[in-house]
Amino acid sequence: MATEKSVLLDVLDGLRDSIAGKLDGVPEPEVRTAGVASGTNLLGLIKHLTYVERFYFLGEPITNMNRTLRPTAKETVDGILAGYRETIEETNKVIAGWTDLGEPAPRPKGRNVPLSRRWVLVHMIEETGRHAGHADIIRERIDGATG
Repeated sequence: MATEKSVLLDVLDGLRDSIAGKLDGVPEPEVRTAGVASGTNLLGLIKHLTYVERFYFLGEPITNMNRTLRPTAKETVDGILAGYRETIEETNKVIAGWTDLGEPAPRPKGRNVPLSRRWVLVHMIEETGRHAGHADIIRERIDGATG
């Protein structure tokens, strides 16, 4: 029988794969071109999720949230995807060591409110799912690809 943690992690991993897959076959500059008025783009979504996972699971502070959404000219698709996949490996190792989801999650410097590990897992499912939906729309606007 699956545990709560394994179910939550399976859902999160599925969403992670889904959003990373939205970059498959998207050429430059479309992969980093804003798909909506806010400036959101496919590559920026992956970069952002990398920072957010490192924040919640590894306790690394984010100094400028807006920068997490904007890939620089020097950042490549391969580099950002590799960073995301490396972060997922690191965070999954952290999660593997969690025996009680009710215990506090890592707290980055300056974060005063303790959050449970359960809350962090559910929040990352929500965060990744929301951005996967954004990626769906942006990808469809680029080349019509859906699903």
